Amino acid sequence: MAMTPQEEARAALSANGLLPDVEVDLAAAALQFARIDAPDADWRAAEAALSDLARDAVAAATADPAADAGDAERRRRALADLLHGRLGYAGDTETYDDPANANLIRVVERRRGLPVALGILWLHAAEAAGWAAYGIDFPGHFLVAVEGERGQAVADVFGGGTGLQAPDLRALLKRFEGEKAELRPGVLRRMEKREVLLRLQNNLKLRRLRARDLEGALGCAEDMLRLAPDHVGLWREAGLMNQRLDRIGAALACLDRAIELEPTGETASRLRAVVEELRHRLN
Repeated sequence: MAMTPQEEARAALSANGLLPDVEVDLAAAALQFARIDAPDADWRAAEAALSDLARDAVAAATADPAADAGDAERRRRALADLLHGRLGYAGDTETYDDPANANLIRVVERRRGLPVALGILWLHAAEAAGWAAYGIDFPGHFLVAVEGERGQAVADVFGGGTGLQAPDLRALLKRFEGEKAELRPGVLRRMEKREVLLRLQNNLKLRRLRARDLEGALGCAEDMLRLAPDHVGLWREAGLMNQRLDRIGAALACLDRAIELEPTGETASRLRAVVEELRHRLN
C-alpha cells in the first residue's frame, strides 16, 4: 500500500534524523514539516520554487565578482536584492501569528513568513551560491549571518534583509530585553541546522498549545523528534503532554528516554518522581 503524503514526509524526516547536522538539507526538511502540516498543499510547486531560488542565487553570485570573492556585505546585499527585491519576500507584520507563516509551502505561496522561515530561504540561497551562512539565535529575533573573507554581515531577514551593525544589534537587544541590556558574548551564537528547523516547528507547537490543541502540539513534538531523536527537552515535553492526555504507557516511554539521555541533575530527579507516580497508576 502506498504511503500517504504525511507518511512520506515523516519517513523523510526520520531519514534526516540519522544524518550528521552538516548533511541535513535545511529547506528540504522544512518542506517535509510543511507537508505534514498542510497535506493538501502543492508541495511540488514549492519544491520547484526552491530549485529556482537556488539557480537564481548561483546567477547572483556570478553577477557580483566582489561578493563571490568574499565580501560579506556584498553577499548580504545580493541575497537581500534577490529574496526581498526581485522575489518579493517579506516579514508578515499584519498576521504574524498565522500558522501559515511557519509553513514553508505557504511562505513560498504567500511570499510572507516568520523570521526563521524567511531565514531558511536565505540559508538555502546562500548554500546554493557557495557562501557560508548560518542562523543566529538572537534574543527575541532570528537573524542570519553571511560569512566572507574578512568577517560576517548580519541580516535582519524579517526586515527585508537590512544589514545590522553593532549599534543596530544593541538597539534590537534593548527592544527585547530592556534599556539595561547590552551586547555580550554568545548573543550572536551560531545555530546548527537542526536548531533552526526545531525553532521553526516550535512556532507551530506553541500556537497549538495556546489554542489548547494538546493533541496537535504532541503530534508536532513527535515530528520534531523524528529530526532530532536525541533532543532530551522534546522527549520530556512529549512525555508530559502524553501524561496530560492520560496516555500513561506513552508518557513513561518518553520520560524514560529523557532520563536515559540526561540521567543526572535536578530535572532528571523530578522526572524520576513523575515516572514513579505513573508506574503506580498502572498497578
